[in-house]
Amino acid sequence: MPYAPATDDDLRHMLAAIGVDSVDELFADVPEAARMRGELDLPLGVGEAALVARARAHADRTLDLSRTPSFLGVGCYDHYVPAVVRAVVSRSEFATAYTPYQPEVSQGTLQAIFEFQSCIAALTGLPVANASLYDGATAVAEATYLAEQSTHRTRVVVLDTVSPQVRDVLATYASAYGMVVETVAHEPGLGTVDPQRVLDALGDDVAALVVQQPNAFGLLEDAPRLVADAEAAGAVPIVSADPISLGVLEAPGRYGAGVVVGDGQPLGCAPSAGGPAYGFMAAQERYLRRMPGRIVGETLDADGARGYVLTLQTREQHIRRERATSNICTNQALCALAGLVHMGWLGPRGLEQLGAIQFERAGATRRRVLDIAGVTSPHGAGPAFREFLVELPVPAEAVVEAAAAHGMLVGWPAARGWPALPAGALLVAATEQRTDDDIEALAAELERCIAEVAP
Repeated sequence: MPYAPATDDDLRHMLAAIGVDSVDELFADVPEAARMRGELDLPLGVGEAALVARARAHADRTLDLSRTPSFLGVGCYDHYVPAVVRAVVSRSEFATAYTPYQPEVSQGTLQAIFEFQSCIAALTGLPVANASLYDGATAVAEATYLAEQSTHRTRVVVLDTVSPQVRDVLATYASAYGMVVETVAHEPGLGTVDPQRVLDALGDDVAALVVQQPNAFGLLEDAPRLVADAEAAGAVPIVSADPISLGVLEAPGRYGAGVVVGDGQPLGCAPSAGGPAYGFMAAQERYLRRMPGRIVGETLDADGARGYVLTLQTREQHIRRERATSNICTNQALCALAGLVHMGWLGPRGLEQLGAIQFERAGATRRRVLDIAGVTSPHGAGPAFREFLVELPVPAEAVVEAAAAHGMLVGWPAARGWPALPAGALLVAATEQRTDDDIEALAAELERCIAEVAP
């Protein structure tokens, strides 16, 4: 966005308007010990033309996914975003105030959020959903805090087939809330977790069990059994679900999940260097009053007409801090709207077809990659949803770096998230965007890079 800085004259007018003599007076309440004196250690400024040229040079270093096929995933995927999404979210009616506190002037925004909640509830098979959260990782962390508050227990069991970034965020939250996270490792030759090992980890001090379905390797856990075992142990079963997968897989709420969360990025949001996107959360009704963030409800006005309002506002903004369910006071309204439009554009049948394509593209890509000499599949040849693991005969880090230097994203070195995996482990994602020509280009690039980095 173009930026025109304020002039010295502008500053004088603004200071006069608020009745102060200098910018320093604006910081008078900040303790002297916390204030920096002197100049920042920054280079001298440059003219606008030079600055724009420098910014463009940096931008040119970024890979353009419209011209370069991406096989990078690990929670952020290159899905097609239909034109109708941008057409709707770009309308001025949705450039609203930060918070729709005044329902009489915010009915459009409130209705859009309500419809988003309704779609998420239908997708997850649960009766209530909130207005969205920051992303999928914080949604998982918030769900575990909901579980801690509901059960008054302090231990969380998480499968290590949950995405590494999500586990990192969960660990950060847990340390602040006084919870202990225990991780159950997957079976190396299967890529999934043995349900008996999970059952052994469950005890009367476990607040929640966190399962990702499909898991981070694109494989299906025995989620119904895991959910049932968690429920029997008195823990809250939390399922982190991919929204597109819910077009073809059973809704977690229908096999007993207490809370279903996930990252909505695959629906409505382009990768955009990692964000922004939106998280979603749905839950059984017994957890309704402990859900974080906003919830929009439907009501009737004084004339009996249908209307929408923020409801059950158990956040720090509205009640005493010690009684708040969360410090999340907002939602990703515009990104969630993009997801709503995308879901509406697809419809139930379109979402089912899109989900099926993820299995097909992953399978086609894996078969072609396994044709490369020395490449193996640690998890066999079973169905994989959009993402799969292969083992290269050379370190994956070196291959990924070499491919990036050639302008291609071939995957993610899996040892970054699972240190016990061999150095050659590469996690590859293939969405509906990846054509047969793209897959051939990937295979050719991998062959070239393997030869390049081989000793």
